Amino acid sequence: MDDDSRTTHWERRTEAPLAVASALFLTSYAIRVLAEGLPEFWRAACLAVVLGAWAVFALDYTVRWRLSGQGPRFVRTHWLDTLVLLLPLLRPLRVVKVYEAVQRRRGRPRLALHARVITYAGLAVTLLGFAGALAVYQQERTAPGATIRTFGDAAWWTCATLATVGYGDVAPVTAAGRVIAVGLMACGLALLGAVTGSFSAWLLQVFSGEEGGGSGEPPGS
Repeated sequence: MDDDSRTTHWERRTEAPLAVASALFLTSYAIRVLAEGLPEFWRAACLAVVLGAWAVFALDYTVRWRLSGQGPRFVRTHWLDTLVLLLPLLRPLRVVKVYEAVQRRRGRPRLALHARVITYAGLAVTLLGFAGALAVYQQERTAPGATIRTFGDAAWWTCATLATVGYGDVAPVTAAGRVIAVGLMACGLALLGAVTGSFSAWLLQVFSGEEGGGSGEPPGS
């Protein structure tokens, strides 16, 4: 079995466990951040789950690195995986990848390509926005001069940031909060571009079909 086959086999076997680990990671992290007054035992338990999930991510990364046979070049060719390992809050986005894999296993995806792009982008924005709001709220809520004092403030700020609106009514004041802001801005631009480009391509197909006397229906994939 060659390296690519072994890697593919590993990824298929670990899809579901990694999705569960991602969900546990986000849930435990959310409880630690939002549940004020949580008994120390449960806070420690949540921290243990977070660290355990990260260890699972690190193990998966290491195994795929070894199976690839690329050596140090794996870090450069899989830079997104490396970034996700360093920033585990991005890991819940794996749920979107798993959903796509499940749909393909059942045969041809039910949604057209453009609809899938918009749907998956919406899921990604929701998961990323929730994780970003948690992270910035954790950093900002006790900072001197902070304007993000509640999770509601953090959620509002995250929505404005991902939408690249930037009202300026609330903004992070800590260094960590601003780093999170830069990441959310970049992700917001990328996801907005994906949705806008897909919608524009769909409109072009519809209008081209009408001019050509077709039905105007976009292809299924």
